[in-house]
Amino acid sequence: MRHRISGKRFHRNTKHRKALLRNLVISLFDHLRIETTVAKAKETRKIAERLITYARKGDIQARRLVLSRIPNKTVVTKLFNDIAPKIARTSGYLRVLKTRNRSGDNSSMAIIEFVDYEILKGEVEEKKAG
Repeated sequence: MRHRISGKRFHRNTKHRKALLRNLVISLFDHLRIETTVAKAKETRKIAERLITYARKGDIQARRLVLSRIPNKTVVTKLFNDIAPKIARTSGYLRVLKTRNRSGDNSSMAIIEFVDYEILKGEVEEKKAG
């Protein structure tokens, strides 16, 4: 029985699973939208929303907490300077949209993206152009 056990294991050991989810979160913050399996998207959403909540605080302790979970300074800087200030909601920053079944193994795929994706993407494109 799975009493009080939360999260998926993905048939990986702990280090591999943490690295997988860390890389998915980094890719999500870098590209603002990624496609992965439904189970991985749901687990990534849990971690990413917690980190976005820290980033909305914006203080040095929150930055250190995020850096302890994502050791990538460029992505953390983008999260704190570009993404977090433009989010106007208090929770529910991400959504998981089921898209298709993968042709190789028939695994159900999903897109995980920010709810304010168009706003964030538009402002990011303006910075690149300007």
